[in-house]
Amino acid sequence: MGKLKLEFFVGLFVIIGLVAVSYMAIKMGDVRLFEQPKYYELIGRFNSASGLKPGAAVEMSGVKVGRVTDIQFDAERFEAIVTMEIPNHIKLTTDSVASVRTTGIIGDKFIKVSIGGEEEFLEPGDQFEQTESSLDIEELISRFVFSAEQSG
Repeated sequence: MGKLKLEFFVGLFVIIGLVAVSYMAIKMGDVRLFEQPKYYELIGRFNSASGLKPGAAVEMSGVKVGRVTDIQFDAERFEAIVTMEIPNHIKLTTDSVASVRTTGIIGDKFIKVSIGGEEEFLEPGDQFEQTESSLDIEELISRFVFSAEQSG
């Protein structure tokens, strides 16, 4: 009888451990199971999304309000298509601007959203009409060096 009791408690301990590890994996991985969607998706088309990665922050007024969920390449228009999640309670106007920015000089890339003045709002799945690509420091330096070599 003692062996059966021991096996029961070992099995119970293993099951509780697996449930705890699964719960932590879901929470830490930001997986949304059994939840109503609290976010809607918007799309931005950029000439360059260099350095931007899925999971990057979407910020307004310096505060993280969403995240980048996907980055694809449009081979027909040669643009980066960036999909981002914005919380449902934040309504962006149709003339809002999405910009790829860098924290500091060589920090991580993020999307900065600047609100416009229109009265109409973007709907889930809409595209930003105006976007600004990231400023590439290496490209600027090479242009400066190249122009300096040509001029003198």
